[in-house]
Amino acid sequence: MSLIASIVIGLVALLHIYFLVLEMFLWDKPAGLKAFGNTPEKAALTKVLAANQGLYNGFLAAGLVWGLLLGPDGFGVKVFFLGCVLVAGLYGAVTASRKILFVQALPAAVGLVLVYLARAA
Repeated sequence: MSLIASIVIGLVALLHIYFLVLEMFLWDKPAGLKAFGNTPEKAALTKVLAANQGLYNGFLAAGLVWGLLLGPDGFGVKVFFLGCVLVAGLYGAVTASRKILFVQALPAAVGLVLVYLARAA
């Protein structure tokens, strides 16, 4: 179970690195425009805000990687950062797009369950 939990946490971290790249570097490029359904005009107006959001996603990814590097001693770090991702995903699903529930919140929730199951085993 521990290996599966680590794989899911790694995937969640990779997702957040992808979000960082989209929001910080590709926001006003075709990939970013398509991913977020923005127009070039709207992207130009929100580029700085998106970069800030991307930076936060990078911090979430860094925390998850930190937890993985700590191994079994990283239980609290993993739970904290997965919890942060879950809350951010729930908030985003309510305020921005329901799709965020499945792309961000659900993987974090699965990761949390797996981390707790691995600890119980």
